[in-house]
Amino acid sequence: MSWRDRLRGAAGALVADPLLVLTIALLLAAGLATVYSAAADFPGRFALQLRNVAVAVGIMALAANVPPQRLRDWAPAVYGAGVALLLAVFVAGVSKKGAQRWLHVGIDIQPSELMKIAMPLMLAWFFHQFQAMRRSHAFAVAAVLLAVPVGLIMKQPDLGTALLVLAAGCYVIVLAGLSWRAFAGLALAAIAAVPLAWPLLHDYQRNRVLTLLDPASDPLGKGFQIKQAGIAIGSGGLQGKGWLAGTQGHLGFVPERSTDFIFSVFAEEFGLLGNVALLALYGVLIVRGLRITAGAATRFSRLLAGAVTMILFTYVFINIGMVCAIFPVVGVPLPFFSYGGTALMTLGVGCGILLAIRHESAALAHRF
Repeated sequence: MSWRDRLRGAAGALVADPLLVLTIALLLAAGLATVYSAAADFPGRFALQLRNVAVAVGIMALAANVPPQRLRDWAPAVYGAGVALLLAVFVAGVSKKGAQRWLHVGIDIQPSELMKIAMPLMLAWFFHQFQAMRRSHAFAVAAVLLAVPVGLIMKQPDLGTALLVLAAGCYVIVLAGLSWRAFAGLALAAIAAVPLAWPLLHDYQRNRVLTLLDPASDPLGKGFQIKQAGIAIGSGGLQGKGWLAGTQGHLGFVPERSTDFIFSVFAEEFGLLGNVALLALYGVLIVRGLRITAGAATRFSRLLAGAVTMILFTYVFINIGMVCAIFPVVGVPLPFFSYGGTALMTLGVGCGILLAIRHESAALAHRF
């Protein structure tokens, strides 16, 4: 295939769903504007985020041009490589902020991020490949495939990423036909196991839960971040203070303001109206993903598209809930907004996969 044919194919995949591409572009633009404001006192961070966005868009374009059938063929190898990298972290990993989550290969990479895509990819392949397997056996095997990487990520420790990988796998399992009765039973069992899991949590994880329940218990220490984020969101009012005019962020009251807590900066500067517009964009993103899922051509594509869409929803739901003190503080970025490279690349791959699946279904519809 010539480079012209490849370029034409990539362009065709990107325009297969122009509304999805436009929504992502608007989110990236709004995210860059917010990072510029939030990272005003971090020289070079905005330039790095511009680079991250450019790379993520390139990755999305490449992923959009990979046929879902080829993704299916690659699934076991991608999953195996992800698990191998997670094991390598324990041998030659780089420690930062008390956690050993990274590998240095010229640059620092976080293998657990790969599992956010590799996990649903593997389970979608498994349920597509072994459709004739007895359902109870299939779900048991799927549970083992899911438990291995989640356990390794929890060991790093990285609770936020472990929960996202767990959610990604659970979405595929539910979409593959797990009955609501069984799902409800598992949910109740998980809730009942919370007291047993409490002693297994690290001190900082227990502190986050306790701080959520009573932020005022340590307002200048562990509760400072949640309290200041709430002040920033509330001070934005209806219309906000204006771009670059937020005080909580610019005066340094909100820690992690360009990463996990960037929503508080956006809310202060653009107010309730800006928040509604942002949530509307995320709503369009999720709805388009669900439409792509419903129109997918194969079981594999349907399971994968549904999982990727619900991962995007989970990112948004947990991050905004965390900043608004509904959930404990975990390391979950706001999609296409938060400063960072690895998570943005993962999102690029995920949205590229959605576009590839949409392109596949549109091509088949056009053929017949």
